[in-house]
Amino acid sequence: MIQFDITCLKNGMLNRLLCCMCCLLLTGKSFAQPTIALTPVITSGLSSPIQFVNAGDGTNRVFIVQQGGTIKAYDASFNFLADFLTVSNVNVGGERGLLSMVFHPNYASNGFFYVYYTNTAGDLELARYHISSDANVADPASKVILITIPHPTNSNHNGGELHFGADGFLYLSTGDGGGGGDVPNNAQNTAVLLGKILRFDVNTSSTSPYYTIPAGNPFGNEIYDLGLRNPFRWSFDRLTNDMWIGDVGQDSFEEINFRPAAATAGVNYGWRCYEGNNTYNTTGCGPIANYVFPVYTYPTQNPAAAITGGVVYRGTQYPSLQGYNISADFYSGTFYLTKPNGSGGWITTTQVLATNNIADFGETDNGEVYAVSLTGNSVYRIDAPGPLPVTLTAFTGAPEKAGVALQWRTAAEQNIRQYDVEYSLNGSAFSFAGTVQPALSSAANNYRFLHAFRYNGTVFYRLKILNTDGSYSYSNVIQFPVNNTTKTLIAPTIVSNGIINAYLDNPGYRAIEVVSSNGSIVAKQNIAGQSGQIKIPVSKLPTAVYMVKFIGDNTVDVEKIIIH
Repeated sequence: MIQFDITCLKNGMLNRLLCCMCCLLLTGKSFAQPTIALTPVITSGLSSPIQFVNAGDGTNRVFIVQQGGTIKAYDASFNFLADFLTVSNVNVGGERGLLSMVFHPNYASNGFFYVYYTNTAGDLELARYHISSDANVADPASKVILITIPHPTNSNHNGGELHFGADGFLYLSTGDGGGGGDVPNNAQNTAVLLGKILRFDVNTSSTSPYYTIPAGNPFGNEIYDLGLRNPFRWSFDRLTNDMWIGDVGQDSFEEINFRPAAATAGVNYGWRCYEGNNTYNTTGCGPIANYVFPVYTYPTQNPAAAITGGVVYRGTQYPSLQGYNISADFYSGTFYLTKPNGSGGWITTTQVLATNNIADFGETDNGEVYAVSLTGNSVYRIDAPGPLPVTLTAFTGAPEKAGVALQWRTAAEQNIRQYDVEYSLNGSAFSFAGTVQPALSSAANNYRFLHAFRYNGTVFYRLKILNTDGSYSYSNVIQFPVNNTTKTLIAPTIVSNGIINAYLDNPGYRAIEVVSSNGSIVAKQNIAGQSGQIKIPVSKLPTAVYMVKFIGDNTVDVEKIIIH
């Protein structure tokens, strides 16, 4: 099968729209993506659960962290055991509260565990506790504070999650300090602990502050990596020790970041210089080569608005899920399955489930994955009941004079309602192009779709596969250079007076749409039956690159403009 992988080129003024040519990879097998399901395991007795944790002590117990400050202990069958601890001095409300806990790798012998929360002053605090004589109850009097991180002014963007790395050090993610746009530039400031991955050696000091700075930290303080906005949830792959970070975006993009275990300290994920793959505010920023960009982004559009970073499945119950990083959008209920494609790129498929407000993905001792719903007050097991209802063995295409001709082949189909073809001009924000009905045959099926489309530039395509039960999933993304525009519809293409001037030699278009880089329609004008000069007022739009779509009954023409 031919698959296409996309590596975005991020430089220059038009980085919102320009991507390099894709690499075509020839493989000899189809790529059947797994589907997932959520099975409830705890549906009562919880209040604002925010994290699922195991102790790693061989008991197979699980611990549910609640935002209000109380941690509950359950046995391996999810029978309630006890209130493990209520953390003191917690400030609760909005994004504040008890956010994370982690057990020391030697918890079975030393009894130590760590918690991260916002304190009553609104600052970020890392503390250590010890187990009591009761294995299911901690000693509240054992609390010691390792560090308090000032978090002035705003109540949001606190991070944050705790994990121990394979090196034995304790890692913590922090947000950039809140507000919008990281005005103080905290995430890029190596003298400030906000917007970072921090690393502590908690094994070398028995006196306050109960930790030392690991020798490999690159800036001589607690900072390990930088350039994050609000890395609320992240994890280590328990097999490879790679790091996966879900970083909540500003206005345009949510992102999933990947940090290989072999990467050196000091990785810069780009915020506030970049949001996702796009320029945000590069004032004072260095060369683009200084930054590491996400392996996957998606537009921040209602209802999608906040990524919950996930975990890589390393359990044994569902072999089809092996090696997939599972993440979700908190608001939309969209789940993202991301996996290396074996050739240096990534494949991400999406699936929409009924449950949303997923605040965390956690693992049991044996690597099975669970999710907690913050507002649903429930815990779910991640199941993989089987592969997608369709096996897609090829998805290809080629530009033609009239547009782009797409072809795909399936090995089998069941319970498929339709195929929707979607296209994008920047690889992130997709629009509907058309629908193809399935053959619903158990044999191989071949499909063709012509997207009547005139444009100069790179166009991205994917298939949205809708099932009869209302669920859907996506194919991989392919892209093509298209150069079939034979006339200029807009002049000038740099708009500085607040008016787009379009010139139409025939009344063949129904509407004109002005589209931002995240796919939002920011201006629209009906022009059915009109020709000649047409003016579109855009004085209220900010300086940026936009696409102008001329929509007819059977075709779409697109031109790029810059509004100053």
